[in-house]
Amino acid sequence: MIDRRTFGKAVGLGTGAAAVSLAGLPAAEAASAAPRPEGGDTSPRTVPAVAPGAHTAFPTLKQVRAGVLDIGYAEAGPAHGPVVICLHGWPYDIHSYVDVAPLLADRGYRVIVPYLRGHGSTRFLSDRTVRNAQQSAIALDILALMDALKIHRAVLAGFDWGSRTADIIAALWPERVKALVSTSGYLITNVEAQQTFLAPAAEHTWWYQYYFATERGRRAMEDPGNRDQLCRLVWDLVSPTWDFDDATFARTARAFENPDYAAIVIHNYRWRLGLADGERRYGRYEKQLAARPAIPVPTVVLDAEHDPFATPGHDVNRDRFTGPYAYRVIEGVGHDLPQEAPTAFARAVVDADRL
Repeated sequence: MIDRRTFGKAVGLGTGAAAVSLAGLPAAEAASAAPRPEGGDTSPRTVPAVAPGAHTAFPTLKQVRAGVLDIGYAEAGPAHGPVVICLHGWPYDIHSYVDVAPLLADRGYRVIVPYLRGHGSTRFLSDRTVRNAQQSAIALDILALMDALKIHRAVLAGFDWGSRTADIIAALWPERVKALVSTSGYLITNVEAQQTFLAPAAEHTWWYQYYFATERGRRAMEDPGNRDQLCRLVWDLVSPTWDFDDATFARTARAFENPDYAAIVIHNYRWRLGLADGERRYGRYEKQLAARPAIPVPTVVLDAEHDPFATPGHDVNRDRFTGPYAYRVIEGVGHDLPQEAPTAFARAVVDADRL
């Protein structure tokens, strides 16, 4: 199966030694590099195990004006605890962390889980703002959220779009990041490098990216019924062992009803392929990111065994992380790792904070 690292190597996202690194972990935790299904590892029980789906909702949802957005976010834990910001991907929402958040809150963390632009209750403040989803714009949204909430430093944790966003902040503004959990590792995009074609099987894995490059794909995302069918198909394909029910998907699909959802999703994937322009005001950040900056903060990288974009056991972008570091493979789960293996993800956050 073609992986995100193969894709990344072809387009300049990440290279390096194919080795499992557990630098910075005690021996007992190093022994648990490949946790059991659901992430039940053999490391010290710093976080109690919880079954995926144990929680169905967040107790507190809030809104705050930050930058160009009015950002909706869930919050859990003590108001003055150390902050963890959990970032979702596509086609997902804050409920990827519905089981992770209470685990971390019980450890004393203040957990913030924002809807990314174009998702859920997050709204643009002005109709005139470009519905731009290039990578640096989304990263600056999270910095603006931190500023609005008066959070100077936080542990950042994410998957998919969330990993990319957290990676960017850790690379360009490391003083704002106490530690990092990045599912799938180094995902910063180099648009110019993405002009390189891939092996046919790899192109097949990214089918929706090319579908969204067409007007037919755009219209499909604008139609609510078709949009939900498409997103659910992606869930099935990238998490082949996850036995989620209709209610679980429907809960997340409500976040897709945001009026800017289609525009943001389409722009994100077209921009990555060089088929849509970004904004000049983000140009300097994109120039820095194209150089593949190193990430110096303490980091735990997670790979999921059944994620079609992962190569479990082959930590090929290790060279991009220059601080304390650990790499782990989570067995039995797919792409939506925090929702499929909340205990393993929460433990990774706690351990990253201790590196």
